[in-house]
This record gives sequence, C-alpha cells and structure tokens, in this order.
Amino acid sequence: MTEYPTALGASSRESITLLGTDLARDVMGSVGFGELAFWLATQRRPTAGETRVFEAVLAALADHGFTPTAIVTRLTWLSAPDSVQGALAAGLLGGGSRFLGVTEDCGRFLHDVLASAEELPADDAGWDALARETVTASRAAGRFVPGLGHHVHKDGDPRTPRLFQIAAEEGLVGPHLALFAAIGRVHPQVLGRTLPLNGAGVCGAALADLGLPLELLRGFALLARTAGLIGQLAEEIRSPVANDVFLSVDLNNRSVAPDPYQPDPLPSTDNGGRHG
Repeated sequence: MTEYPTALGASSRESITLLGTDLARDVMGSVGFGELAFWLATQRRPTAGETRVFEAVLAALADHGFTPTAIVTRLTWLSAPDSVQGALAAGLLGGGSRFLGVTEDCGRFLHDVLASAEELPADDAGWDALARETVTASRAAGRFVPGLGHHVHKDGDPRTPRLFQIAAEEGLVGPHLALFAAIGRVHPQVLGRTLPLNGAGVCGAALADLGLPLELLRGFALLARTAGLIGQLAEEIRSPVANDVFLSVDLNNRSVAPDPYQPDPLPSTDNGGRHG
C-alpha cells in the first residue's frame, strides 16, 4: 500500500493529531495561533521569545490602511459579496514586490550577503564594513537594497526600532538584523542621502534570524495580511466605501484618442531587412 508520510495533521476515528500532539487535548486552548503557525512551518515548537518576535512581525504587517491589496479586496466584495474567499484571495494575490514582498526580498538579500562572507563580523565596525561593501556593490550594479526607503515614513518607520527592541529584549538579534542595522548606519555615506529602514525589511531580517524558511517569508507576510483583509471586509460591511471608489473612477473617466502600441524597433539586417 502506498503511504504518504506527514508530521502535520492526521485523523483517526477517535482523534486528530497535529505535530505529534493531540489536537483537542494538547493544542486547542493551550497554543496561540502565532505559536502554532511558527510550529507548523518549522516542525519545532518555538520558545516564548521566538513567539513574541514572530507575533510582533505579524502585527507589524497585518494592515496598512487603504493599500492596493485592501482596496481590491473591498472592490471584489462589492462585485461578489457572496464570495468572501474571492475577496480575500484578490487582496492576497496583490502581495508582490511593491507590497508585502519586500519582507522576503530583504530576508533573502541579507542571507545571500551573509552566506557569501568569509566570516561574520565580531563587532559594529566589522558589520559596518560589510554593510558598506554591500551597499556599494548594489549601487554599482544599479540595484536597490531591499528594505531601504518608505513612501510615507520619510523620517523613519516606527515599526523598525520597535522590532529591533523586541528582538534585543529576547536575545534574538542575529546576523540578519545586525547587517540590516549596519546598512541603516552606513548607506548615507554611499548613496549620499538618508533613507529609513522600513518595517517590511526589518520583518524579513527578524524572520530570517528566527530560522524560518527563506522561501516562505512572503507567506508569513500574507498570513499577517489575511487578518488585516478580514478587518477591511468587516469594516466594508459596516461602513462601505468600495462603491464610492468605483463611482469616483467610473464617473470621472475621460475619453481620449487611441494610442496604438508600437513595439521597439529591431536592428536592421545586411539584406535590407529580408529574411530567408
């Protein structure tokens, strides 16, 4: 008989087991949802400190107001109020490189730098040197450093120092957070301007330091945002704005002449453009 091994949920006629424990007896009412989410992803139960940092990340990423993900969730509900799953899915599908994806991008970026280092720095001076080298290389390659800058919090993202503080209190400031902090200190010397370390970036650094799978960092951001989108729908039901958003666009459209698409020209050939 074919078997499909799993350490996650399994059911028998008498019980349900989850992660090697009895779900009803040992998990329900005893394990918080944030702790369980960490446990499911790593198959090891987090410490109290790890749970605190992880849940702080979830709180930091849950809701940011009328972002595109929130707006599309409300508009989808307006169009299909019978499909809660569709409205939530619409918002989650918008989590990408500009919204929510920075968490994963930053965690992966920092990890790649650390993995390529011959040895990890032992003090702030060493971290600053590695950060300076990292930012300089990114600038030379024409690439942005993930986690630098914010379109609203120009003078500093309030989530960033708070998450650093929580991680420090729990003794969980690891190499990813150390490098990210150093990037915050040295990047003005390289870029000639000061940018804030944003909340999504520090969340990615914290998740990486917790040893969570780098491939799933965006998944944790989406987990957090699911709670926020449920809140958006709950408010939309009580105080709807989606129809006003729709009408604002629909009643203010302006007809213009067509602007035909023109593909970029290809280089000419020696035979005058003839092929064959």
